[in-house]
Amino acid sequence: MTKLREMYKCSVCGNVIEVVHQGASALVCCNTPMEKLEAKAEDTGREKHVPVLEASGDGILVKVGSVEHPMEEKHSIRFIEVLTKDQVIRAELVPGQKPAAEFSVKPEEVLEVREYCNLHGLWKINK
Repeated sequence: MTKLREMYKCSVCGNVIEVVHQGASALVCCNTPMEKLEAKAEDTGREKHVPVLEASGDGILVKVGSVEHPMEEKHSIRFIEVLTKDQVIRAELVPGQKPAAEFSVKPEEVLEVREYCNLHGLWKINK
């Protein structure tokens, strides 16, 4: 059964979805069951993906990786999300843009921050 805030990806077309109403027994796209994305929390390769949080004015600044992640057409961060008890706040990114976003949320309200790389999947940091 799907659960609120889980993410799934279609292995055929690359469609990524986030569950906003839990309960389906399975998600299907392109006549194929979708793969549940499990967020990674430790960098192992050359590119850095784990989100980095910094205090910024009245909120937080989230950067992707301790070393700036590439933002090319074929390899980029597609979104950064901040999860609180009752909100999901998302910044959608495009190639050529900096892999960072500011969020108007108090640092103590943040439960988790995650980001999605089109090549390397879902990454997170828990607060």
